[in-house]
Amino acid sequence: MGWAVALHGGAGDIPRSLPPDRREPRLATLRRCLDLATAALRSGRAALDVVELVVRELENCPHYNAGVGSVLTADGTVEMEAAVMDGNTLRCGAVSGLSTVVNAVSLARLVMEKTPHIYLAFDGAEAFAREQGVETKDPSHFITEANKERLRQAKEANRVQVDYTQPIPKDDNSRVGTVGCVAIDSAGNLATATSTGGLVNKMAGRIGDTPVIGAGTYANALCAVSATGVGEAIIRHTVARDVAALLEHAPPGASLGDAAARVVAGVPPGKVGLVAVSAAGEVAMAYNTTGMFRACATEGGRHEVAIWPDDADGAN
Repeated sequence: MGWAVALHGGAGDIPRSLPPDRREPRLATLRRCLDLATAALRSGRAALDVVELVVRELENCPHYNAGVGSVLTADGTVEMEAAVMDGNTLRCGAVSGLSTVVNAVSLARLVMEKTPHIYLAFDGAEAFAREQGVETKDPSHFITEANKERLRQAKEANRVQVDYTQPIPKDDNSRVGTVGCVAIDSAGNLATATSTGGLVNKMAGRIGDTPVIGAGTYANALCAVSATGVGEAIIRHTVARDVAALLEHAPPGASLGDAAARVVAGVPPGKVGLVAVSAAGEVAMAYNTTGMFRACATEGGRHEVAIWPDDADGAN
């Protein structure tokens, strides 16, 4: 069995022509985060600590749509959201509508551990962040020139999207963004964490799947799941919870890979990807999009970093 970890940096219509200057920094970050996770798990760190550690690192990378790389609303503002969940206890925490918190995932954990609630949003979440003394920055810290340009192009095309490509072709439907991590530690504890800036040109106040427990984020004693893609589709299909439900109601010996593939196949094409780990130490990374930035490692020796279906261990 042993420990296992998987992480993602978004699923979508990622073109194979994605320029190296946009592809390689993201792959390098995935490799670095995978190294951090494996070192932490080998040293005996708890799964919940590991998923928070990894997602914080992804939030601090401007090349992903979370934290400092968060895309902009139609008003030109940032509204970040995140969630964490501990599988063995079903404890969870979630936040939405953040504009100043450097690491939304850590605030979500504080909601889980320091309040009687599960979900805080907007002004209430910001006030809680100040009360807890977490690191904050002026909202301008999170607004990058690249994301200003993405918003300009999305407005010009009159659509809502998340996109890795620049410039954005008129007929392009690329959707990528959310970051997430799932892990099982050597003691058998499962955990998941997910964070995102949402969709380019989304309405102010829009909430996606990431902080909705059971949609974009879920863990129990059988598995941990983090989803990515189009939030509205993920919410409608309760993607993360459905993977766990299939394992709960399946015959003994059911495969996590089969459950993940079945759930992803039930969502309209081009809308979803997920990473998952099971209590047996299995890893699943499934998606119905062109690609998904993803990585995983297990105590048994599996090691993978990839974007598209046929480029495991490097996407070179």
